[in-house]
Amino acid sequence: MGSGAIRRRLALGLAVLTAAGLLAVAAPGDAHAAAHCPGRKVRTLPFSTGSVVVYKRGGYVCAVTLAGKPGTPRKMSVSVRARGGRAVVDEGRFKYHAGPVTVHAGRRCVWVKGGVGGGAVSSGWILC
Repeated sequence: MGSGAIRRRLALGLAVLTAAGLLAVAAPGDAHAAAHCPGRKVRTLPFSTGSVVVYKRGGYVCAVTLAGKPGTPRKMSVSVRARGGRAVVDEGRFKYHAGPVTVHAGRRCVWVKGGVGGGAVSSGWILC
């Protein structure tokens, strides 16, 4: 392999790394949740100590609770319940997020709940 080919490969590698770095810096605050839930974001449910981000893909609904001030272990929870079904829950002491939890909802409504410390949110029936 000649020195021209090596330079081209190094330039390409540098360009890819630069683009990846720019995307990481420009990513929205929900990027952490996107790493956990497949699909498209359909709702963000904010509350005083964090937020619950809801994603949908096909007939599946996924949710994750994100701490407003991550890094300190505290009580967190997230649950998703499809109408007519049981809730899928993740709760415990976490530093960054609770979940993800996923249910197959099909075309049914879902009820999403989440909390961090003393703050919490409950959606009511959504995505009907």
